[in-house]
Amino acid sequence: MSPHAGQPGLDRPQEQAVRLLRERGQSVATAESLTAGLISASLAEVPGASAVLRGGVVSYAAEVKERLLGVDPGLIAARGTVDPDVAREMARGARRACAADWGVSATGAAGPEPHDGKPVGTVYLGIAGPEETAEVVELHLTGGRQRIRTESARRAMETLVEHLSRGR
Repeated sequence: MSPHAGQPGLDRPQEQAVRLLRERGQSVATAESLTAGLISASLAEVPGASAVLRGGVVSYAAEVKERLLGVDPGLIAARGTVDPDVAREMARGARRACAADWGVSATGAAGPEPHDGKPVGTVYLGIAGPEETAEVVELHLTGGRQRIRTESARRAMETLVEHLSRGR
């Protein structure tokens, strides 16, 4: 159960993220592949999000990851786009491109076919913080394409809330 259960407007992770970012005077940006804007959209649903959401990049194509987010083309050539280090670089790139305190990224295989040799449901979420640190969470989700995409976005918000709650 949410630590804020019963408090109006604080049960969903995106609402918690917006509240925590506002309290800290910090901002966030997104870089999304398989979620194609769902993470940004979930933040934008929250009243007051304009104070913390700097922007986002939907980087479905490898070239967009490289050009707009600064992901190393050699990394993508060697490992493909569904890779933890790609997620890490995407999060850092979103943070840099949008001049945000935090960067959140998602890349993965939503299906129906595997992608870059990774099975359907493999997802990497990147979180880049103010101290130039960046971490990756690996998920193995089940279900159809839309469920994998929406669950990835939800888990990205939960991961951001965890990092914000730790005071990092």
